[in-house]
Amino acid sequence: MGERTVRRYAAHLTDLGIPVSVERGRYGGYRLPPTFRLPPLALTDKEAAAVVLGLLSGLPHGLPDGSAESALAKINRVLPKPVADQVAALRDTLARTPPPDETAAPDPRIALDLATAARDRRRVRITYQSWRGETSARDLDPYGLVLHGGRWYVTGLDSRRAEIRVFQVDRVRSLQPAADPRATPPPPGYDPAAQLTAALGEVAGRHRVRVLLHTTLEQAARRIPPTAATLVRTAEGVLLETRAERFDTMAGYLAGLGCPLTVHHPAELREALARLSERLASSVASGGRDMGPVRER
Repeated sequence: MGERTVRRYAAHLTDLGIPVSVERGRYGGYRLPPTFRLPPLALTDKEAAAVVLGLLSGLPHGLPDGSAESALAKINRVLPKPVADQVAALRDTLARTPPPDETAAPDPRIALDLATAARDRRRVRITYQSWRGETSARDLDPYGLVLHGGRWYVTGLDSRRAEIRVFQVDRVRSLQPAADPRATPPPPGYDPAAQLTAALGEVAGRHRVRVLLHTTLEQAARRIPPTAATLVRTAEGVLLETRAERFDTMAGYLAGLGCPLTVHHPAELREALARLSERLASSVASGGRDMGPVRER
């Protein structure tokens, strides 16, 4: 190893807050204090801040059992004091809106196993519970995981229907290797996120939804992909037409658009928006962003 490389490594250790001393002379060199012990994880201030911000932003939609909170607490204990103080300030001043469904967090082990199977192109056997409560077993060739609207989804080839489908990860009750682990690869250029968007737009639910957005067509189109809903310019604003399976999920999606709106149909969606407004009012401190007035018709 060359002298420049050694000096560069020593400088990097110093940036990490590790006390490196330099002794010149024939028998000199770079040394650590005799009692110093390296922490299990060493991050620069920027790297630590990036990890913490990622954990904080993911808490509303993260994994159950306090996994994210536990990881954040462990990292916070080894942060340099200036960064730890800033993290404390962020946590004290950060307000979050609740996710559309607080029970939608997946089992961490199942999510990781699905991701590994998708990467390694391995078929798995899953037990899946539908929205009706019906449980079924099937072989799945996972192609990718997508986080959308606070929910985790997995796309892949479903053996029962011999077609690529989308499943909610929180409804996967069990997972094990399939009898034949060889998975069929996805089509060339396959995009799991595009598959999910199309699925939500086409088969997202039994209920027809008609909402008038009080904004411009250009602004609405930047937020709403064409596969998720039909947008039509009107004299009063933009008419959004789509379908929904769950009114609470649709209410959260509409609230996230950030513009005033009028619900034309159905009445159940207006009720879901009213419940969401009550939850926001009780959980978000003063100064939170208003999602805009919701008008009834």
